[in-house]
Amino acid sequence: MDSPPRPKLFDFHGVSMIRHFTDNWEAVQNFQARPDDILIGTYPKAGTTWVSHILELLYIDEMSPERLNSLPIDVRVPFLELQRIDSGYTGTDLADNLPTSPRVIKTHLPVQFVPNSFWEQNCRMVYVARNAKDNMVSYFHFGRMTFAQPEPGDWNSYFEKFLAGKLVFGSWYDHVNGWWKKKQAYSNLHYMFYEDLVEDTGREIDKLCSLLGLSPSAEEKTRVLNGVKFDNMKNNAMTNYSTYSHMDFKISPFMRKGKVGDWKNHFTVAQNEEFDEDYKKKIDPTLQFRTEI
Repeated sequence: MDSPPRPKLFDFHGVSMIRHFTDNWEAVQNFQARPDDILIGTYPKAGTTWVSHILELLYIDEMSPERLNSLPIDVRVPFLELQRIDSGYTGTDLADNLPTSPRVIKTHLPVQFVPNSFWEQNCRMVYVARNAKDNMVSYFHFGRMTFAQPEPGDWNSYFEKFLAGKLVFGSWYDHVNGWWKKKQAYSNLHYMFYEDLVEDTGREIDKLCSLLGLSPSAEEKTRVLNGVKFDNMKNNAMTNYSTYSHMDFKISPFMRKGKVGDWKNHFTVAQNEEFDEDYKKKIDPTLQFRTEI
């Protein structure tokens, strides 16, 4: 069977995008946030699904368990800017119709594209950043397995595209720097790192609870920690995206390794040197990442 045609990248207000994320633009920009909404922001493949599921499980008393067991995660935590390929529904429709309160919504938008109502309502936001090297590797494998992304090409050409910011949602640097700068001025934004989550998930959940004003019991916390273990999420059809027709799990699973440092299996010595030089020029010097733990 032939694979469906892949989308083409184009420049959208200075950011590389595809039509799946711009076709519903007016509805996205006019989206009406509520004061108790929680917005998760990430560059693609930086731990979005992981943090989405953590937040869901922290609010499980308000969210009916049957929703967790019967609906895929992107229906429970809508992807705001998405115009779905295979079903026609939009992220804004899903978010508008969420029966849960607070609503947990996710976005990959650079900070300058976030709808104004989220700032006006002073919504709580969680931004997850992942070190650029691992993020690149994860995004590369995602591009290979989903027909909803442009053709990634081979690793060497993908490496150059990443450095040039010619990927969907634009430059990783602009993304993490932009949200980091916003954090300095917007106190309801919690900026967290994928590497910290891998190193000590419980500690990072405590920080999230502090932002959200939650105080789970020891028993509740154990339940959340168990539910968000990588292998448990990878084997859970409601969190692993295995129900989607536009992803080919024979090429790569959606949730591949969930590790820190897998970039060492992909970068050549020369690429690593080129990357490090480029990185120094582009990263906000106050933003510190770890490429191993």
